Amino acid sequence: MKQNTRTAIITLEKMYHELNNDKFGGELPEVIITIQSSPRAYGHVTTSKIWNNNNDKYYELNIGAESLNRNIEEITATLLHEMVHIFHLINKIQDTSRSGTYHNKRFKAKAEKVGLIIQHDPKIGYSITSASENLIKYVKEKKWKKIDLNRETVIPNKAAKKIRKPSSTRKYICPACGLSVRATKDVKIMCYDCKEIMEKAV
Repeated sequence: MKQNTRTAIITLEKMYHELNNDKFGGELPEVIITIQSSPRAYGHVTTSKIWNNNNDKYYELNIGAESLNRNIEEITATLLHEMVHIFHLINKIQDTSRSGTYHNKRFKAKAEKVGLIIQHDPKIGYSITSASENLIKYVKEKKWKKIDLNRETVIPNKAAKKIRKPSSTRKYICPACGLSVRATKDVKIMCYDCKEIMEKAV
């Protein structure tokens, strides 16, 4: 079946519900899952409920469009990573600092309980995420398939030459001797030596 964003989101929603039931005892709330550009991260979750539906409000959980076609185990790990943040949000447990970029040991502890392997990075803390052997086995048992869809990242070519503006000068050539001159506007000009009217180059 051809993948599109609608079918991809349906797949991610199904995975979220099953992970919620199996890893969090169904404690996590409904969220709005999106697929948006996120070239610097595999995913994110909002720290407040930014989606409204009448009187109901929802967190947004985004999976990066550029990395959507990674192995399904990796997508599951990213989804679980963001779900850990939601678990901490609803339980009022601070799991990050430095404007949400540095993940602390509270995040690591819960993430490892639900089947993630967490490694440390000096800049982002306990944030580097991968699937444990148990989680890989879980995904295989669920028979979840790869989402074969992603958005290409357009990288500007800084080495490319800038487009030069057309010259504002006109070139005139003597038909007899080939002498050439330039002018900044249309002129009628003669070659003094040949006594010939110079022609505008095309």
